[in-house]
Amino acid sequence: MRLLFLAVLRRHTGNAVTAQRVRDHLEAAGHVCILKDAFDFESPSEISSFIKAENLEAAVALHLYRGGRLLQGNGIPFGIIFGGTDLNEDVNQGDKNKVMGKVLEEARFAVAFTESMKETAQRQWPHAKDKIYVQSQGIATVPNTAFNWNTFLQCSEINQSADNLHVFLLICGLRQVKDPLYLVDAFSEWHQEEANVYMVIVGPEVDPVFTREVKAKVKRSPGVRLIREMAQEDLHAVMKNCFALVNSSVSEGMSAAILEAMDLEVPVLARNIPGNAAVVKHEVTGLLFSDPQEFVQLAKRLVSDPALEKKIVANGKEYVRKYHSWQEERQTYRQLVRTLERSTED
Repeated sequence: MRLLFLAVLRRHTGNAVTAQRVRDHLEAAGHVCILKDAFDFESPSEISSFIKAENLEAAVALHLYRGGRLLQGNGIPFGIIFGGTDLNEDVNQGDKNKVMGKVLEEARFAVAFTESMKETAQRQWPHAKDKIYVQSQGIATVPNTAFNWNTFLQCSEINQSADNLHVFLLICGLRQVKDPLYLVDAFSEWHQEEANVYMVIVGPEVDPVFTREVKAKVKRSPGVRLIREMAQEDLHAVMKNCFALVNSSVSEGMSAAILEAMDLEVPVLARNIPGNAAVVKHEVTGLLFSDPQEFVQLAKRLVSDPALEKKIVANGKEYVRKYHSWQEERQTYRQLVRTLERSTED
């Protein structure tokens, strides 16, 4: 079957990584899957022309609003994967909420990453409850074995021996919902007490205005560094070498970076929001903080308590192995896409 896959494909963002992984699943099942950026199309009529020109038979969209609304009324069966901001942010805007409800009426299936995302969607659009499935993100990490950590530290202007260094890594696109500045002041204060702790923020410049604000703030904050986005394999290598992964988002669907860190046996400190609390169990698979001061307390505790670090790393690795199987994710999407195949035969 010839499939259109619509997603927001900003390089090196969680959505782009998820879209590429799901596309691989569908192509492995023998489908031709054309992955397109939702921002390349302005209206359903543009999508309609593309569908005809490419002779496409069905579609999948990642993000109910940004991708899903473009597929409405095009006469081909489609399924939806919730992104995160669609259920956490867009749902609170009346017009968008109404559009998303209509999209769900037409969709053959919808995939939520967590039970809580499914519950949110069911509360908003009860008519769609029988077509919403839960499938966690499947995780596979591939660190670049040739990656040089010391060179990375030099490029990040961290001129210290790697031996006694504690690098806290924050991976996010520079936009307000990811709140990369949330911990900067508190972390900078800590760095001035203990010069061997650093926070490195890595990610693409998504919002140009906000990016300028982030750069200006980081520039005047000792112990905090900002690095441009990097290839997935290099990012996994950085993750593997850092002391801990940090997530300070205001809202998340399901953070792939958190799950990748667990898979790479790196401890996770995450802001206590529903999307993060769905995968990080406090003091079991990671540590959850509610404000910058609590983050610093927990980070200090992690640095000084190797037994705690060892415990949460082992539990995190086991959690990902058990609940975020890449093979299981592949099987789910294969089965769901078969429902679209049957629709094209009707």
